[in-house]
Amino acid sequence: MIDLFTQITGEPTLMIATTAGLLFASFSSLFSVANPTAAMPIFLSLTRDYTRAERNATAWWTSLYMFLLLIIFLFAGAAILSFFGISLAGIRIAGGLIIMRAAFSMLNPDKSGRKISEEDEVEAMQKDDISFSPLAMPMLSGPGSIAVVIGFASQVSGIQDYIIHSISITLVVIIAYIILRLAPTLMRWMGTTGMNVMTRMMGFIALAISVQFILSGVNLYFQLS
Repeated sequence: MIDLFTQITGEPTLMIATTAGLLFASFSSLFSVANPTAAMPIFLSLTRDYTRAERNATAWWTSLYMFLLLIIFLFAGAAILSFFGISLAGIRIAGGLIIMRAAFSMLNPDKSGRKISEEDEVEAMQKDDISFSPLAMPMLSGPGSIAVVIGFASQVSGIQDYIIHSISITLVVIIAYIILRLAPTLMRWMGTTGMNVMTRMMGFIALAISVQFILSGVNLYFQLS
């Protein structure tokens, strides 16, 4: 009876575990690189003269643009690679290097951990709408996040993987929206020290992801396994 039950339930259980594992890996990779908590100080700085309704609307449009950008690169990733003749190994190594650069910046938030430069921030202050640029691009869906998403696209084996990565992107965007909506409260609660600690934690995870991307690309190129 136990053997029969195992045979009946074993395959669905394995499928659920595999799906959950892929979703967790996808979510943690993208969230750590996008790191919406690091965007809070600049978001508050750029919207300091906004009313609460205007700030909330900016958070909504920023999150929507972030979602559209990442979804487009997820589903167009394979076409982009094919058009430019880039191998999977090449995109994984290049993506790993981009993420590694962002990770080192996150590990040193006091020195180089800014999401955008001071010049870009000053320029953004003159814009009527900052939700697409610089908030959605490059702050939340910049080169690092796009590299992660294209990395996802290079590894999909079917529509199920696209669905899982789409869910992952959706979850990250929802959390980013909540963080931006609650930015004033979170900043008061976390303070500068808390922000730096969180950024360094995300930086360490992003660094590990970048190393994994590079190793995966090297392994694929040399067909080591």
